Amino acid sequence: MALAKRIIPCLDVKNGQTVKGTNFVNLRQAGDPVELGKAYSDQGADELVYLDITASHEGRKTFTEMVRRVAAEISIPFTVGGGIGELSDVEQLLNAGADKVSVNSAAIRRPQLIDDITRHFGSQVCVVAIDAKETEEGWFCYLNGGRIRTERNLFDWAKEACDRGAGEILFTSMDHDGVKEGYANEALARLADELTIPVIASGGAGRKEHFRDAFLEGKSDAALAASVFHFGEIRIPELKAWLKAEGVNVRI
Repeated sequence: MALAKRIIPCLDVKNGQTVKGTNFVNLRQAGDPVELGKAYSDQGADELVYLDITASHEGRKTFTEMVRRVAAEISIPFTVGGGIGELSDVEQLLNAGADKVSVNSAAIRRPQLIDDITRHFGSQVCVVAIDAKETEEGWFCYLNGGRIRTERNLFDWAKEACDRGAGEILFTSMDHDGVKEGYANEALARLADELTIPVIASGGAGRKEHFRDAFLEGKSDAALAASVFHFGEIRIPELKAWLKAEGVNVRI
């Protein structure tokens, strides 16, 4: 029996509020991150991801306090990310109650960070998030919330992250983000085929069919979404019941 596929709401947090944009820009407010997280936990979400999108020093203090409040309110695992660059950041967030941390730009700049996290805290704690765009030359990774293109190829970097001990890859297709026309299933399927760790699909959920396709065509282990959940377009209990009927193994 294959492992159940996971549904993961993602909450981007800016100055203590949940926000959501399109293609990484045009942010709008979506509510209190603790209340939203509790609602998703109660609705049957399998996990949550919280991303501190303004992780300056002050932002980090606000965010860590929010992580403590989330940990006190919910009963499902949650991952936190944004601005994590050293082991002390990881320790601070785990001590506040997070189950996993997500690293992105800092890991591309200093890949040894992945080794360090997994050696100190275990592979299961380390989620490597990758923001990438497809060009004529292939898929390339971006830094700083999608602002800076690198010459790192998506598949090469994902493989390196896996080899360094990452527990999961969270892949966001920047061109699909917030557009609601489906996930980047071809790239997801290739990642799933080439890696030995779970792949989380991100960027593109607009309808229930998109989740099904991410699991069946994209071979993803989990599907992450934001605005369709935040703004009530799709409810998690209905989504899971529908996926079950479509032959996807999910926890009801």
